[in-house]
Amino acid sequence: MTVGSTRDEQLHALGAFIRAQRQLANLSLRQLAELTQVSNPYLSQLERGLHEPSVRVLQSIGRALDMSTESLLRQVGMVDDEPAEHPLPDTEVAIRQDASLTDEQKQALLGVYRSYRQANSATLPRPAPAAEPSAEGAGA
Repeated sequence: MTVGSTRDEQLHALGAFIRAQRQLANLSLRQLAELTQVSNPYLSQLERGLHEPSVRVLQSIGRALDMSTESLLRQVGMVDDEPAEHPLPDTEVAIRQDASLTDEQKQALLGVYRSYRQANSATLPRPAPAAEPSAEGAGA
């Protein structure tokens, strides 16, 4: 396989993934274009794998679809799966990729998951700063 064909396959996979996520979010191509401020024809070409999007366009698409740019690229093998700073799997991506769930079920799960995360982030205690050893405590 040549480098060019690998790149074409990645662009087609990225486009298919963006289309699937757009459809999962119940957005038309026109609605996504408005949210991203990217032209409708260009988004259509991206979804068909005809163009390589810029980082700015990927960031706009990620924001509109409520996912990170890195997640978009990871889904199609354009980013290495190096250990992340948070080793837990991306729960939202797992929900979106679960073929055994309907789109409605996925949306419901994502809504519940996000609400729990938001509620927990407000109530989680902040880690206490590490105590420095004192000279007084050393002899006791």
